[in-house]
Amino acid sequence: QVQLVESGGGLVQAGGSLRFSCAASGSIRRSDTMGWYRQAPGKQREFVAVISDGGNTNYAYSVKGRFIIPRDNSKNWVYLQMDSLEPADTAAYYCSLKRATPRVDSWGQGTEVTVSS
Repeated sequence: QVQLVESGGGLVQAGGSLRFSCAASGSIRRSDTMGWYRQAPGKQREFVAVISDGGNTNYAYSVKGRFIIPRDNSKNWVYLQMDSLEPADTAAYYCSLKRATPRVDSWGQGTEVTVSS
């Protein structure tokens, strides 16, 4: 089993910055892919960013250049550094861990950010 616990949500003004943290525990492997997704009110959950064990990253077009996803393999933590926040970034953000073999698809409980204009 894998447990993911996010922290760092809050209220921030447009243009501001915020950092989320996600602590992973349980049966973690270095090869696991970790990422962040978000779900705005009334919308479907969408991809934000992922990072592989080797440090390869991929970002949604809407956050590219504003968000980065550092990862600390020694602590099994992943972060989401968000800069130049926009009201459209308002959502609940979920940490994810994915593994192909055996298949694992774990989610945290979510942490929210509200960006005011």
